[in-house]
Amino acid sequence: MRRRQQPPLPKRHGLDPARLRLPEDGHWATVREHLVERLPRVDPARIDEMLRAGEIVDLDGPLAPDAPFVPGGAVWFHRDLPVEREVPFEIGIVHRDDDILVIDKPHFLATIPRGQHILQTALVRLRRELDLPDLIPAHRLDRVTAGLVLFVVNPAARGAYQTMFHRRTVRKEYEAVAPYDPALELPRVVRSRIVKEKQVLAAYEVDGEPNAETEVELIEHRDGLGRYRLRPHTGRTHQLRLHMNSLGVPILGDDFYPVLTDKSVDDYRRPLQLLAASLEFTDPLSGEPRRFETRRELQAWTDHAGWSDTSQPAGSDRS
Repeated sequence: MRRRQQPPLPKRHGLDPARLRLPEDGHWATVREHLVERLPRVDPARIDEMLRAGEIVDLDGPLAPDAPFVPGGAVWFHRDLPVEREVPFEIGIVHRDDDILVIDKPHFLATIPRGQHILQTALVRLRRELDLPDLIPAHRLDRVTAGLVLFVVNPAARGAYQTMFHRRTVRKEYEAVAPYDPALELPRVVRSRIVKEKQVLAAYEVDGEPNAETEVELIEHRDGLGRYRLRPHTGRTHQLRLHMNSLGVPILGDDFYPVLTDKSVDDYRRPLQLLAASLEFTDPLSGEPRRFETRRELQAWTDHAGWSDTSQPAGSDRS
């Protein structure tokens, strides 16, 4: 196996620098010319500023503003971070040992850096707060979904734990709060074909061979609401939300299904009532059975009035 090239810049905010490989051929006389063309969203004046400050480097060190273009070479630099509002919710620690870390992720916190969420993600916060620079997630959970996420602490064990999720040998259970329909026959298995297009926020179901399967069970109901247990047998984008919506009982707080609504990313009111409640698997290193359970509860079930209250500011710290 080819060993990954170590970046010549240290991590910043728990993040590795960006690496750009220079093409084998091209018309650029300098690295600057290539970067201006390669990074159209970055102001050329900002590239000049980074070069002058020695913030763009190759394996030999900082590049001069007129450094020649080297076909097949590589450069590293730290990208400018977006302005982010703090996600004011704590990450719960369920389990930690030398190999893995299991957390209870709050609603509204992304698992990994992506788009406008960089520092305010579970991965970056955990790397910094726990001093675990090599931490990596074994799987992901949607930003708006709360609950269990397994991270790998030991780099040598990454493949073993990530493979469990790729092969779907991890048994997952979710809980959801949604309307109660007495005419809906449960438990049942929902199967459909789900399509998710790039640059399109919502996924959708189409005719064809099913690629998504979810077992849906009603745990209890009261006052027109149901508390449901969901067991996904596949892992399609927004699968649980789509399947609950297809049954006519969309999950409370869902801003995508059945109708896509324009909600600010820092509006923390009425969180999606979906919780990754348990993870169960045979440990790939020890061979021992392991099960982890969330310590969180869905507020719409335990305190529906509090969950429904929209009088508080959109960015208020609410559980």
